[in-house]
Amino acid sequence: MNLVEKVRQQAFEQPEKTAYYFLGKGTSYGELEQSVARFAAALEDLGVKKGDHIAFLLGNTPHFIISLYASMRIGAVAIPINPIYTADEISYIIQNGDVKVVIALDLLLPLVEAGVHRFPQVEQYIICETTEDIGEKYAALSDGAKEKTKLFSQVLATTARTTDPVEVAPDDTAIILYTSGTTGHPKGAMLTHNNLFSNARDIGDYLKMTSEDRIVATLPVFHVFALTVVVNSPLTRGATILLAPRFSPGEIFELISTYKATVFAGVPTMYNFLYQYDKANVAAFSTIRLAISGGASLPVSLLHNFEQKFNVRISEGYGLSEASPVTCFNPTDRERKPGSIGQSISNVENKVVDENGDEVGVGEVGELIVRGPNVMKGYYNMPEETAVAIRDGWLYTGDLARKDEEGYFYIVDRKKDMIIVGGYNVYPREVEEVLFSHEGIVEAAVVGFPDLDFGEAVHAYVVLKDPSLTVEAIREFCADRIVKYKVPTVIEILDELPKNTTGKILRRSLKEIART
Repeated sequence: MNLVEKVRQQAFEQPEKTAYYFLGKGTSYGELEQSVARFAAALEDLGVKKGDHIAFLLGNTPHFIISLYASMRIGAVAIPINPIYTADEISYIIQNGDVKVVIALDLLLPLVEAGVHRFPQVEQYIICETTEDIGEKYAALSDGAKEKTKLFSQVLATTARTTDPVEVAPDDTAIILYTSGTTGHPKGAMLTHNNLFSNARDIGDYLKMTSEDRIVATLPVFHVFALTVVVNSPLTRGATILLAPRFSPGEIFELISTYKATVFAGVPTMYNFLYQYDKANVAAFSTIRLAISGGASLPVSLLHNFEQKFNVRISEGYGLSEASPVTCFNPTDRERKPGSIGQSISNVENKVVDENGDEVGVGEVGELIVRGPNVMKGYYNMPEETAVAIRDGWLYTGDLARKDEEGYFYIVDRKKDMIIVGGYNVYPREVEEVLFSHEGIVEAAVVGFPDLDFGEAVHAYVVLKDPSLTVEAIREFCADRIVKYKVPTVIEILDELPKNTTGKILRRSLKEIART
């Protein structure tokens, strides 16, 4: 069994059941199956074969769900990319990921125009229409770009046939998720069909998800948290997804109220914005049986304040891209421990170990490692990185944790130096690489510091070669090269960076400066 077969089974068993609502329109499981089967056939007609790589530059629209399941249906490999990434970030992933086809939002047509010249290996661009003037924009493409570009609606309209799922092995790669890398470039975590199906199944079991559930999908669906918890798991259960194109507190309260949502999943930032919203519809949450938090640690004070205001219990969990992603979750039917990431979910084993890989005692701090059918098969074209991450079948997360006597885990510290902004991982090295590339900057170091709205913010320290260089100019330089949430919120100019006797920058000292 895999995701494609399981969701197809739902279509056969309850074809009239609503699979998702989007902008007020419902789509049944039968209709979803037809769209996926036709688009899969269209991809085959365009020359896409089993094992080919397809990049998605898509937001929270039905295009993502249809494209994902159509790709997996023909055995192709999906590579979801954050559509608000800069051209440089997208370029790296497309080139490193050996992408053959790009499916993108119409807002990204300028990227397509540039990509025709930059990515000769990309054979086809499929543009998903979300704006009314797409016809004019499409017509304005150069002849070279137009030859490689088709509209999503055109592709579906010109394909009369459907196609059955191809046979895939459990260990065949289904998705490659690029995660921020400590070396300055992201790494592609290869998730297999079995990885994705097992985690969707097991988290669905753990959260007692049923076909009667209506799940709010406001998390970005290209992110692994949303991919499993609010897309794949609900669809395998025959539940209904309430697909929100963006996160807006007012719109989310209205969505929950209109469709009597039963499950809400968000990152701590979202919970904070909902809690602070001055027109909060407290009554709307009366239908929510399960509120899920992940992506970053949820402050205990926010957890208590939110629960008291909305009369709903929040269950916090833990995961990472390399584990498809969920490994731990707080139980829904017994004690929930604030500040804990919960217990191991079904079929997944978590352990806290010392530097030698030996398990430490209860309450002792060590590295959290994970084993189970959800663990990736490795990083794409990075055997050495894979060997470091996976040892003897265990995935080494790099996170420091402890476990109590009842098997509840607590994250003590995150991967060294990593910053989490609104649920997104930001590695200082990646931002520092951009800063170092500026000819007016001699040295740079980046640390995270607490932020009430987003959990953490990026704080940069630079030493200048050009004294006329301004903070605003540096920020604009970064904004042109990295996505907005990675751009330093604060930039401070120093005469020199604090270092130890070997010349290593003392990040701890910089964090002390940030606190003052």
